[in-house]
Amino acid sequence: MEEQIFGGASAAKRPERPVIEAMKRGFLGRCPHCGQGRLFRAFLKTADQCQVCGEEFHHHRADDLPAYLVVFIVGHIVVGGFMGMEAMTDWPGWLHLAIWVPITLIMALALIGPIKGAVVGLQWAYYMHGFGGEDDALETHPEA
Repeated sequence: MEEQIFGGASAAKRPERPVIEAMKRGFLGRCPHCGQGRLFRAFLKTADQCQVCGEEFHHHRADDLPAYLVVFIVGHIVVGGFMGMEAMTDWPGWLHLAIWVPITLIMALALIGPIKGAVVGLQWAYYMHGFGGEDDALETHPEA
């Protein structure tokens, strides 16, 4: 039986990058390539490049995915917790608000940076959005 090759000539032989490791490094705010340099220069602003290995980050395109993932995760935890407490207790609405609103805000702010880092790590591992050396503008706008 002959070996099948998928992707044809457009599938260049690139070294495989460890996805889980890159996402873990990004989650911890570190460069997905070397794991030593800082990924962020401010709260949610990625550095232009890693100060240790020189990997460029300025072209990443995390866009709204981190925010959607945070809403999904925090929403499920908070709604589940609220509904569980509502079923077990007879607390008034103001007490639920006093508990669940701060928990929601704290969780969202605590998770948005690490999740954005993990998304950048995922993009790096899969050579997406400039991490493979190609220009995204050519893919979306061939006339550019």
